[in-house]
Amino acid sequence: MTSALLPLLEQTYALRQAIRRRSHTGVTSGLAQGAMQGNVVILPADWANEFLLYCQKNPVACPLIGVSEVGDFTMPELGHDIDMRHDVPEYYVYRDGEKVESRSDIEALWQDDMVVFVLGCSFSFELALTQAGLTQRNIEEDVNVSMFETNIATVPAGRFFGNTVVTMRPYVAKDAIRAIQITTRFPKAHGAPLHFGTPADIGIDDLNKPDYGDAVTIKDGEVPVFWACGVTPQVAIRNAKPPICITHAPGKMLVTDLLDTDLSVM
Repeated sequence: MTSALLPLLEQTYALRQAIRRRSHTGVTSGLAQGAMQGNVVILPADWANEFLLYCQKNPVACPLIGVSEVGDFTMPELGHDIDMRHDVPEYYVYRDGEKVESRSDIEALWQDDMVVFVLGCSFSFELALTQAGLTQRNIEEDVNVSMFETNIATVPAGRFFGNTVVTMRPYVAKDAIRAIQITTRFPKAHGAPLHFGTPADIGIDDLNKPDYGDAVTIKDGEVPVFWACGVTPQVAIRNAKPPICITHAPGKMLVTDLLDTDLSVM
């Protein structure tokens, strides 16, 4: 471990501890920049193989960065002292495909047959965009990123199917081109955008009414740019209807000790 990494690893550990204590319950966009953040899906073991195949067939929307052993709520390959029952700011609980509650921790719901999947997140390329002078509007406005369900179908696997969810960030055209170039280097954080320009082309009716997250200002001369999003599995979970499934709340991610550059293509 180099001394240059210590400040960031101290940040990621401190942030997870704050989440565990419930002193941080908000979104994680803009926090611990330079660290990989992850979407979370927790399923019973007898559903895990189908979901793993779903991720493998849809690597842009569902880029796997970690899978636990059955019943293991620690993820040592992703960070020091991670406890998946406590280290996400907010959890969604699905039963038979319906979201029934949100919780600050899932210790009371943990089962010995559960498997944790952690998928890459677009928050992980925020630092690279910021260093290029491409600040993100949701960070500027201190809100969650805008997320929309699209008409872009994913590849089905077993009982899992559904359309892709995307995040949206607005840029003027020249900055949008630069953002595409930068994010292409981060395939484990969804990589290059799926679309930019007319939202209706991918089934989005109103940018002021995101399906998840918050609306952001789009200024004159800006175009919306859309990246695949790790909330996509939550659509597939609604369709597959497992007896229980636990996910992160959109925008409230697991912050790992992995560096964003560990998962980039230079």
